[in-house]
Amino acid sequence: MRNPISGVGNGSTEPHERTGLLGYLQGSDSPPPYEDERAWVKWPSHFVHKVYQTLASNYVNILLVFVPLGIIAGAIGWSPTAVFILNFFAIIPLAALLSFATEEISVKLGQTLGGLMNATFGNAVELIVSIVALKNGEIRIVQSSMLGSILSNILLVLGCCFLAGGIKNHEQRFNGTVASTMSSMMAVASASLIIPATLYSTLKSGDSNVGTHCEILILSHGTAVILLILYVMYIFFQLKTHTELFDEVNQEEQGGDAEEEEHILSPWAAGVALVLVTILVAVCAEYLVDSIDSIVQSAHISKTFIGLVLLPIVGNAAEHVTAVVVSMKNKMDLAIGVAIGSSMQIALLVTPFLVILGWIIGQPMTLHFETFETVVFFVSVLVMNYLIQDGKSNYLEGAMLLGMYIIIALAFYVYPDDAGHIGGQMVSGIVNLFRH
Repeated sequence: MRNPISGVGNGSTEPHERTGLLGYLQGSDSPPPYEDERAWVKWPSHFVHKVYQTLASNYVNILLVFVPLGIIAGAIGWSPTAVFILNFFAIIPLAALLSFATEEISVKLGQTLGGLMNATFGNAVELIVSIVALKNGEIRIVQSSMLGSILSNILLVLGCCFLAGGIKNHEQRFNGTVASTMSSMMAVASASLIIPATLYSTLKSGDSNVGTHCEILILSHGTAVILLILYVMYIFFQLKTHTELFDEVNQEEQGGDAEEEEHILSPWAAGVALVLVTILVAVCAEYLVDSIDSIVQSAHISKTFIGLVLLPIVGNAAEHVTAVVVSMKNKMDLAIGVAIGSSMQIALLVTPFLVILGWIIGQPMTLHFETFETVVFFVSVLVMNYLIQDGKSNYLEGAMLLGMYIIIALAFYVYPDDAGHIGGQMVSGIVNLFRH
């Protein structure tokens, strides 16, 4: 009987000419090596087969060649420009593999644990890069990376979804209640940045800077705890008490999964892959962050631009592709969930966590961003709320979001790191406070 995974035979090659792996690849009736009864043949072949399936799951994995190159470049001390570029491209496929492994685990853990897994590892790359930067005292990189991740999701990713889906479909509809809930949470997150900036401007005086810095630090720590509680309540709201609001999204997701192939990795194998990829991301992120100072000096690019524009492209590459693909299939609820949901995770989970982590390790990470950055964030959330409140989208709305993102990127390209000297004085004052 023909093995179902062998496919249909080609040509009239005799059976004795098809042996071993070559025979399987040519469409033999014999079982593949990973189904061999001999353990010494079965398990190595099974391992190789799963590795191949994992690597073939996404075309971006071809960039994995940059992973060893980036690590070698950082280890032997190549030029900072080479180290930055190589590790920049190395993290892109690693982010895709992180997303792949997380999906493989979460689908087998059920809705609740799966949601928590996606919430934890959905923005793992941004979290790892930010932790490395925070450990090195690069507060500006951490803040701009967090803000950049949010902006890239609610403007760039959502704009690409509306544009790509609108070109293929005249008009698209999505669950307005879910989108409104997410956008309301984002409005709360924007308020959590506006309040510290406003308080700092109110309290600042020439002879009491240290006291002002201390007040902002206390406010940031308290606000971070509250934002984390709000995010946990949102997860409980979504998965337990108000699941009916998200039924349409869940049904669409299940429908989309039915069209996909069966999952490749077992939970244990996906867990091992998750750990290994996370370690590689951490190593590449270490070299990437260490090379930023030299890049700033040699390429005349501000740290703010690197954190706001370049690093989010790396961390969100896999999510960008996923969101655009599902929007072209007219699955806008999934696209909204990826774009706005990811932004909400950054604003209500990752950023507060980094503030708390900085509190623990003695780094003055606060929620006080530069005034210009705070205004940009608020305006971006406002525009997003206006465009999604009717529960419909088209290509023109996508073009609006993309146009605004490009304008913001250009603004931060010409925005020097020392433009907000007040923010620089604040960080210096808080550092002195920690030292005393």
